[in-house]
Amino acid sequence: MSQGLDDVIAAETRLSSVDGARGVLVVKGFSLDRLAGQKRFEDVAHLLFEGLLDDLPDAKAFAARLGAAREAVYPLAQYIDDALLALPPMDGVRALTARIEDGEDVATALRLLAAPAVLLPAFLRRRRGLAPIAPDAKSGHAADMLHMLTGEVPAPEVAAALDTYLVTVADHGLNASTFAARVVSSTWSGLTSSVLAGLAALKGPLHGGAPGPIIAMLDGIGKPENAESWIEDALDRGDRLMGFGHRIYKVRDPRADALKAAVKRMSADSSALPGRLKLAEAVERAALKVLHKRKPDRPLDVNVEFYTALLLEALGFPPDAFTAVFATGRTAGWLAHAREQRLTGRLIRPQSVYVGPEPAELV
Repeated sequence: MSQGLDDVIAAETRLSSVDGARGVLVVKGFSLDRLAGQKRFEDVAHLLFEGLLDDLPDAKAFAARLGAAREAVYPLAQYIDDALLALPPMDGVRALTARIEDGEDVATALRLLAAPAVLLPAFLRRRRGLAPIAPDAKSGHAADMLHMLTGEVPAPEVAAALDTYLVTVADHGLNASTFAARVVSSTWSGLTSSVLAGLAALKGPLHGGAPGPIIAMLDGIGKPENAESWIEDALDRGDRLMGFGHRIYKVRDPRADALKAAVKRMSADSSALPGRLKLAEAVERAALKVLHKRKPDRPLDVNVEFYTALLLEALGFPPDAFTAVFATGRTAGWLAHAREQRLTGRLIRPQSVYVGPEPAELV
């Protein structure tokens, strides 16, 4: 038995590999640095889907079909009412996504891939008292998402920053939400059911729900010179330091470097971001120093969530929506894993060890 299934191999996959000892992420034969900042999200999603969906169009046609899928999903925004707006954004997106037919074909996969990019901006605008903005099928996926959020056509470097983020989080081995998606798919339920399982698992603060509190930490620290004492006090209280440490990586999370590079590229055209980046870098240095001093036997380093928070804040997403933006990228991986499980796996049904009381008549 292994609590948490540590080191238990539960699937064979051709989709991604996470080498925690070396800090390397490989997606379909490409290292992360060959994809993040180099390829568009729709191209990486197409790469993940290859060989798993019948009638998958070529990469150029796939981007056009994804644009059409954004348009097809947009009518779901009409169901954003006051009751839905009372929920957190992740719950709102999940409820709206549940309205998509539970199919197994390319059309269903494209609608699910499009859904969070369309529904999250619509939800956030309605929450601010603004009308949703219809998608532009001819636009790139990341650029269209930002246009639907802000009402403005984003500068190329801004759209590229979101593209980098979506690519960086598109797939990451057999993480909790991907495993949940594969379990559901193994029952031969549909793709919508698998994506809903992924959304539910990603929401948890031990998985994808952590980037938001990092903004609160940065705001609480305020100035670079306050970083070390603030972190010492937080650890003295027993608080968990968000943005540091990872279940798999024993060295620096390679996704953190990809996102930090994207933030630096954005900061060249920003009046506020350079100061925010300087604060984040000071917090990173102070945290690593304090963690090494207090826990020298534990390899704790910065993870993907730390610079995710900085990037998504700069793009205009509120902290409580960060996990839903994460889902916008990770849906590509959930869909690919769900199809891979359906085609090559079997019903996932592990055993458990009963440790409860025995009935009296058997004692």
